Amino acid sequence: MHSLSGKTVLVTGATKGIGSEIVNALHAEGAQVIGHYGRDSQSAEQLLARFPERLQLIQSDLAQADGAEQLWQQALRLTDTIDVLVNNAGIYVATPLDDLEAWDSGWQLNLQVNLKAPADLCRLAIEHFAFHEGGIIINMASRSSHRGDGPEHLAYGAAKGGLLALTKGIARGYGYQNVLAYALAPGWVRTAMAEEHIASVGEAAATADLPLREITPPGDVAAMIAFLASGRCRHATGSTIDITGADYVR
Repeated sequence: MHSLSGKTVLVTGATKGIGSEIVNALHAEGAQVIGHYGRDSQSAEQLLARFPERLQLIQSDLAQADGAEQLWQQALRLTDTIDVLVNNAGIYVATPLDDLEAWDSGWQLNLQVNLKAPADLCRLAIEHFAFHEGGIIINMASRSSHRGDGPEHLAYGAAKGGLLALTKGIARGYGYQNVLAYALAPGWVRTAMAEEHIASVGEAAATADLPLREITPPGDVAAMIAFLASGRCRHATGSTIDITGADYVR
């Protein structure tokens, strides 16, 4: 039985890395998926080729102040109801202390894409859910939400920490409207960035300090999102689920 049959899920950052695995997991559970991408039309075309049915894609630049609004309105032109929002899109832009211009622009960009755009989409989703007997929001945070990030990426950690607070506030404030909100906090996930590091140092060296001696597969993150999207664990609302292979525990 497909747990998401008849459900429509909007996924940001859907065409690469963790995002494409999320689409795969949701699609396998029977969902109608509306995926967002930024600029990479080639990845979008490749994803559509993999899933010619029950997948539609929308381009929108979430770095722009009106990007989230444009995405939401385009999505509603494709469907009457959005049941689940997955805020997966994110960026990892450095904010070096010794370069004021890069510091300022990096903070602005990290906060816009990693916090403000997801918050805008959450606002639109909550308003929409009020007319559709509730819905589910899943926000992609990070291990950095808990422990902070390195000195070159202070803004990233701050933005992701804000996303946790946003998720908790939504769960507490709108649960009475049957709005459920969850956050995921992955550690090091096997994406293109991880593959570049592995290529430079080798698999054994890259994983030597990890408890499972493995970099987290993106499919593990996607499987948890598909489960939460099903609504089968309502009373976990407000929770942050760490997916780090015990590399970071709290």
